[in-house]
Amino acid sequence: MSALLDVKGLRTVFETRAGTVCAVDGVDVEVRRGECLGIVGESGSGKSVTFASVMGLVRSPGRIDAGEILFDGRDLRKLSQKELRAVRGRDIAMTMQDALTALNPALTVGVQLAEVLEAHDETLPRGRRARTRAIRERSAEILGLVGIPSPDSRLSQYPHEFSGGMRQRIMIAIALACRPKLLIADEPTTALDVTIQAQVLELISDIRAKLGMSVVLITHDLGVVAEHCDRVMVMYAGQVVEEGPTTEVIGSPSHPYTRGLLGSIPRLALRGQPIHPIEGQVPDLIDLPAQCRFYSRCADRTDACLTPIAVRQVGPHRKARCILAGEDTQ
Repeated sequence: MSALLDVKGLRTVFETRAGTVCAVDGVDVEVRRGECLGIVGESGSGKSVTFASVMGLVRSPGRIDAGEILFDGRDLRKLSQKELRAVRGRDIAMTMQDALTALNPALTVGVQLAEVLEAHDETLPRGRRARTRAIRERSAEILGLVGIPSPDSRLSQYPHEFSGGMRQRIMIAIALACRPKLLIADEPTTALDVTIQAQVLELISDIRAKLGMSVVLITHDLGVVAEHCDRVMVMYAGQVVEEGPTTEVIGSPSHPYTRGLLGSIPRLALRGQPIHPIEGQVPDLIDLPAQCRFYSRCADRTDACLTPIAVRQVGPHRKARCILAGEDTQ
C-alpha cells in the first residue's frame, strides 16, 4: 500500500516569553492510501500540532523549523499560500476538537457547507441559479450521508440548534464536502457521551469505506484506536515513541510509555483492582532533557537511558524509541 502522506523529520516550535517550546521534534509519519492511522498520547504530546503543521495552520508565534511534508508526491512546504488553500478542504480536510467553537454561530449550516463547495468544487455549474440549486442539493446530500435527518430542512438552521453529536456530524460533513483523499479527525468524540461517541466513530469508519479515503484519528483513547485503526503511532513529549500495526502494539507494547497508557485503562474484568497511572510529569518542552524523555517516569530505566534514544526497528512493521524495545520487560 503506497503512502498518501509522508512526513519526514518534522520540527515545529513556538516562541514564548519563557523560551522556545519544541512541540514537535523530528517526527516521521506515513499515512497509506485507504488506511486509518491512530495517533495516541497525553495532552501536550504534539498530536494536534503535528497535523496542524501538515495542514499549514501553524501561525506566529509558531513555525515549522524543519522537515518535509509530502502529500500525494507534492511537498506542501514548497507550495504558495494560494496553492496550499487549494489543497486544504479539497484533498485534505480536518475536523476540530470542539464542533461548537469550530462552527460559526452566526451562519447557518447551509451557508457553511456552501462556502466549502464554492471554494473547491469544480464540478458546479457556472450559471447563478443552477449553481445555487446544485450547491443546495449537494449540501443536503452530504448532510444525509452523515446521518442528519431531514437534511434539506436543516440547512437553514444554526449550530446551536443541533445537539453535540449532530454538530460533530456537521463538522464531518463540511470536511467531506469535496470528498478529500485524507480526513484528519482531531478528537472527534470530545465531550460526547459514550453512545454518541460510538455513533460518530462508526460514521467515520463507514464513510471511509464508502469513499476509499485515508483517515488519521487523533485521540487519547487506546480503546478507540483498537477498534477502528489499522496502525497506531504513540507520541510523547513531541516525539514518536512507538508505531506499528494496532493489534501488535496493543497486544505486545514495546515502549514503557505505551504499556503505561494501557495500564491506565479501567477494565470491568478487573473490577475492584486499582488502576496504575503513569507516575510523574511530562518534561518541560522549553528545557527538554538530553536523555530519553520518558526517563524520569520509567520503571525500567537504566544508566544507558541517560543518552538520546533513537527509534529502532523491533519487527518487520514496528518501531520503538527504547533501548529495551523487543525485550520482554512486562
